[in-house]
Amino acid sequence: MKLGLNEEKPVHRVDFLNLAWVASLVALFGQAGVALFNFFKPRTEFGSFGTKINAGRIDEFEPGKVSHVQMGRFYISRLEDGGFLALWHRCTHLGCTVPWREEEKIFHCPCHSSVFTPVGEVVSGPAPRPMDIFPIEVKGGAIFVDTSKPIIRDRFNPSQVTYV
Repeated sequence: MKLGLNEEKPVHRVDFLNLAWVASLVALFGQAGVALFNFFKPRTEFGSFGTKINAGRIDEFEPGKVSHVQMGRFYISRLEDGGFLALWHRCTHLGCTVPWREEEKIFHCPCHSSVFTPVGEVVSGPAPRPMDIFPIEVKGGAIFVDTSKPIIRDRFNPSQVTYV
């Protein structure tokens, strides 16, 4: 006679394998769910696209020059009169990356040959409207560009230029 002790039933091999199979499926789908969540979660680290990006100091941009800020996916176009525009480097036709051609002083899309001026206006090509711009804020002599708020425009307007 056993006093107060529970007798345990032995675990059968089939029960153990079923339990192991269910546990491995739960672990697999759990890991896949976490990976899928991280894939779709927006990346909002400071200084990456979709946030405010420090493009540089004002004196780093010469009047009449266009500078590419790779991390922010935009160009800083410093106009001859000293004003600034932050132009998204994406073509408004099909979204190709538009390079700046310094020797020709134009943006020229390699996909379908849209051509844009230093202020982003369409000169030729299938692009239906000017390049999109981002808001610029100047703090302490540095230029910050908010890439979370692209401004879609139908034409260039001098009020879009930021002056310091």
